[in-house]
Amino acid sequence: MKPKNQTAGIILAAGESVRFGRSKQLLKLKDKYLIEWVLDAALGSCLKTVVLVLGHEHQAILQALGTKTDHPGLTVIINPDYRRGQSTSLKAGLLSVRHSFGAVMYLLGDQPLVSAEIIDRMLDQFEQSEKEICVPVYKGQRGNPVIFRRSFFDDLMQVSGDIGARNIICDNSERTHYLEIDNP
Repeated sequence: MKPKNQTAGIILAAGESVRFGRSKQLLKLKDKYLIEWVLDAALGSCLKTVVLVLGHEHQAILQALGTKTDHPGLTVIINPDYRRGQSTSLKAGLLSVRHSFGAVMYLLGDQPLVSAEIIDRMLDQFEQSEKEICVPVYKGQRGNPVIFRRSFFDDLMQVSGDIGARNIICDNSERTHYLEIDNP
């Protein structure tokens, strides 16, 4: 039996939310900030470590998170190049874990409904599938978070602009496990 792959979580939360008009990370849903929901889910899951990549308004976000940033399983990275697009945060997070982990899960900092249970289900199905990418699908629509094995780390380091890794997924559908989920 092959050993379980160690997976690091990388939360991408450096963006300016230009189309939205203000930082989505600092919006409240019920009693918590959007970024706080994502961070709690990641830290409460089976991810071996979590990297939070911040940029725009990082001081306000850190202040809003308070002592949660002291969690021993969390590393916070400030991406000074966040204005150059999501790819800079994707790479900044990967650089911090690429030599220590066999896979990474990218989570978006503005998706508060992603739960620890969804993360754990994806991790479990990813390991069982032996595919190199895992993507959740809801009613035929591809979503996030997304997991990549080490075999794609070099490709991820070549991504540029503000589109993330969607082209890698599109170009490698035969190497991708599409996990049907019942949660939008």
